[in-house]
Amino acid sequence: MENNMLIVGPAWIGDMVMSQCLYRLLKQRDPALQIDVLAPDWSRPLLTHMPEVRQIYSMPLTHGQLGLRARYRLGKALRKQLYRQAIVLPNSFKSALIPWFAKIPHRIGWRGEMRYGLINDLRMLDKEKYPLMIERFMALGLPAGAALPIDPPWPKLVVIESEAQETQQRFHLQKDRRKILALCPGAQFGPAKCWPSKHFATLANRCLDEGWQVWLLGAKEDWVAADTIQQMTQERCVNLIGQTTLSDVMALLSTVDAVVCNDSGLMHIAAALNVPLVAIYGSSSPTFTPPLSHQVRILWLKKNCSPCFERTCPESHYRCLTDITPTMVFSAIEELQRV
Repeated sequence: MENNMLIVGPAWIGDMVMSQCLYRLLKQRDPALQIDVLAPDWSRPLLTHMPEVRQIYSMPLTHGQLGLRARYRLGKALRKQLYRQAIVLPNSFKSALIPWFAKIPHRIGWRGEMRYGLINDLRMLDKEKYPLMIERFMALGLPAGAALPIDPPWPKLVVIESEAQETQQRFHLQKDRRKILALCPGAQFGPAKCWPSKHFATLANRCLDEGWQVWLLGAKEDWVAADTIQQMTQERCVNLIGQTTLSDVMALLSTVDAVVCNDSGLMHIAAALNVPLVAIYGSSSPTFTPPLSHQVRILWLKKNCSPCFERTCPESHYRCLTDITPTMVFSAIEELQRV
């Protein structure tokens, strides 16, 4: 009988990227283990670039929906897979329902929303012992109380060269002798995570003047930032905001020479692709969800009021972000290019 495991994945891009630490750890411990992941359908492109994952099941509900009937149907359908174990990464009550409906005998998770019975290997989270999110994920893949590895596996997304080339061709992009800088000006969480658009534009102008190509990447919601950048750079950037899928973004990021990101899902993707990365932090903190790469420079001013973890600045000044100057970011890019 195959050793199959079902993992219920998280609901955010960055968290999904970081969950690969768990999959890699599990495969290191048992190379024969078959890992299937139940996750939102949007995450499929991410998971298909994780070689540790065998099968992906799309969650039939949107974030926050209970949908008991749909969860029961899916759980019942999964019974034939004969999973021995399930790991539930989200802490919500509803996220533990499908493994229970699937009658998976060993169901592991943090206590979360009082999930007694649904989770039968219920762990109590010690936030001081596991300050990082990846530590909390990996701990669920080990026996309760077991020590984490000293050198844990980091996320490592795999984009094959032909996929990257095809994506560049489809968007009529040329990788010539010029270096390519990708700017990702958005952050789904809110403006307290977003470096000012005018700072992105100033940085773009400097890099363009020094012979770089500059690509703008992000979701359609980032079009206001992209419009500001294009106006201030006389439309010299390649604006791909809102035109790409998640697979496209991964393929394109794998080809660039440097990336500048806010604390966002794209930051974690860039880190997992091992692309030279400048990560900008404002209202959040890199002490919980840092980009995991040796080619990263984190800019965080540690203002007295940060991290506040608010979506908008409670004091309305956003100095944790505005005081990070384009010169500081450019210097970080130069430093990465010398490594």
